[in-house]
Amino acid sequence: MGTEKTYTESLKNHYETYYGVEGNKKNWTIGPAEKLHPDFYVLEIGPNPVHKHMWTYLTVGMSLDRQDDKLIELFIYSPRQSESLVELLTFHASFHRHSEFLGLHHTVNIGQPWLKDSRCDHGFISLPFIEGETLELFEYEGKITHCYWLIPITKEERAYKSQHGCEALEQLFEDQNLDYLNPDRACLLDM
Repeated sequence: MGTEKTYTESLKNHYETYYGVEGNKKNWTIGPAEKLHPDFYVLEIGPNPVHKHMWTYLTVGMSLDRQDDKLIELFIYSPRQSESLVELLTFHASFHRHSEFLGLHHTVNIGQPWLKDSRCDHGFISLPFIEGETLELFEYEGKITHCYWLIPITKEERAYKSQHGCEALEQLFEDQNLDYLNPDRACLLDM
C-alpha cells in the first residue's frame, strides 16, 4: 500500500496549513450530494490566525477525478457558523460536476439569500485577492487546481457584471469598499 496522500487529504492539508488550524469535515446528505464523488466534503474552518473574526467554508473534492483542465475548488467566507453554506457549496460542486463547469469570473444564481435575509442571492467566482496564490494554487500529481473565492453578490450586481464585465464589477468592489462579510449590506449600485 502506497504512502502518498490522496487528493482530499492533500487538499485538506493545504487549507489547514494556510489557515493554521484544523478544520471540521461537513457533509450535506440530501439533494445533489449523492451525485458527487464519495470522498467530497466541505471543510469548515472557524476563526483562525489568518482571519480572527470569520468562518471559512471550502470544498474538498469538487474537481476530484476530472479529466479536463477545469480543476477548481471554491470557498466562501461568513461572519458566523452556518450549515447553509455547506449546502450552498455542495450544490455548486454538483453543478460543476454534472451540469456546466464553473470557472473564474463566472456568476451563479444561489437561488436563496447567501445568509438569512441577505439581498445577496448570487455569487461571483473570483481570484482570492485577499489571500493570494498561496491559497489559490494547489498542486497534486503534477496538476494545478485553483481555489477560487465565491463572493456573494446581488442580482443587480450580477446584471452590472453582465453588462460591463468582470473587471468593472471588481473595480466596483474596490471603489465601494465591498463589505463581503456583511449579509445585510446594500447593493453596491445603490451607494
